[in-house]
This record gives sequence, structure tokens and C-alpha cells, in this order.
Amino acid sequence: MCIPEKKIVIVQSNYIPWKGYFDLIRQADVFVLYDDMQYTRRDWRNRNLIKTAQGLQWLTIPVKVKGKYEQRIDETEVSEHSWAESHWKTINNSYRRAPFFADYAPGIQSLYEEASHLRKLSEINYLFLKRLCQLLGIDTPIMWSAQFPKVAGRTENLVHLCKSFQATDYISGPSASNYIDIDQFEKANIRLQYMTYDHYPEYPQLYGDFVHGVSILDLLFNCGEGAAQFLIQSEPA
Repeated sequence: MCIPEKKIVIVQSNYIPWKGYFDLIRQADVFVLYDDMQYTRRDWRNRNLIKTAQGLQWLTIPVKVKGKYEQRIDETEVSEHSWAESHWKTINNSYRRAPFFADYAPGIQSLYEEASHLRKLSEINYLFLKRLCQLLGIDTPIMWSAQFPKVAGRTENLVHLCKSFQATDYISGPSASNYIDIDQFEKANIRLQYMTYDHYPEYPQLYGDFVHGVSILDLLFNCGEGAAQFLIQSEPA
């Protein structure tokens, strides 16, 4: 009997991530937030880049880290709640002249107002991911790894999660190739695929030379309902 394919992605949550992250969600049958892992500072968990007239700018959610060296991502708390108003003000100033800003501004502003009342970073990231997926027409279910018991070992735990979701295929980010034990996936009869991000088409963008690695908000404000097509990579020449 032929077993139907079920592709799974297991990654840590990011704040308003770039288009490659949403491409991963788009390709998965189930997308698992790996937020019961250790929080890492100066990473994408609580910050991302937008494009402004003055160049690239970080938007960073302030979080409590003092003395919390081993806290998990889903334990990490916001340290002050004015961040949401500040981020929205910067976004508004940077993108109000974008072609589709007026179409999305009310919904995104409402999203920031809702996020300002949340205490945990993971909750904020989940809220943005769910709502932004809706705007992009992506209906992949987003789950939490913390719903399942952990097992010892980095690769062992990934394989365990794949089995928990009855996945036939695991799509991994490219950096994980440094530590993943391929043999364990082969023994579990789970196909392992590494994501690449080399062939995304450019789109009309404000402020000079094109930059790929900025928040998905840039794509939405510049391309509107056509944004989803720029999540699909072209075939390499």
C-alpha cells in the first residue's frame, strides 16, 4: 500500500520573518514551532529587518534575558510593552508610500495592538505567523513541539517529532546540516530534504537596490495580493 506523503518542517519561531520562512510554511503539510528549545540572543526570534529611506533597520522586541541564560523560547517574556506602538510607527513611516500599504495597514496595525497585550515572545510570533499566513493564502497548520515529550539527542528528538506527526518527509533549514545525523532519518524511513534560498525572484521594492532578506511585510506592502508568487523560487539556470 502506498503511504501518502506528509511533509513536516520543525523550526523555531521568528518575529515577522522574511519570505523564505513563509516559503517553508507553504511547502509543509504541518509546520511545527520548535520553541521548547533554548532562547538565543541576537537572533531572529525577537527581531527582523525592514527597509527604510535611511537603509535597513532592525525592529526588535525587548525581552527579559538578565540571569535567564538557559530559558526556553516559549518561556521568554517581553520586557516592555510599548514596543508594538514603536514598531508600528516605524513601519508606517517607512511603507506608507508603498503601493499596497493602504490595503494592509488597518489589519497590520490591529495586529500590533493585539500583540501589545501578549506577554510571551512565542505567543507574539505565533500570532503574527498565523495572521500573515492568512494574508498570503497559506493554510498550513502551525503546531507546537512542546505538545509532545522530548527525547534525548538533537537528531533523535527531530525524528521523534516526525514520527509523532506520521511524517514521511522532513524539510530542514540549510544550517542544520552541520549537526543532523542522516542515518537516523534513513533508519526511520523519513526522507530528509535541505531547503535552499537561492532563486527567489525580485519584486518592485522601495528605497534603492533590491534586498531579499527583509521582513515579509516589505513584500506584502509592495506587491499586495500578488505577494504569494514571490515565495516560489525559480528553477536554477
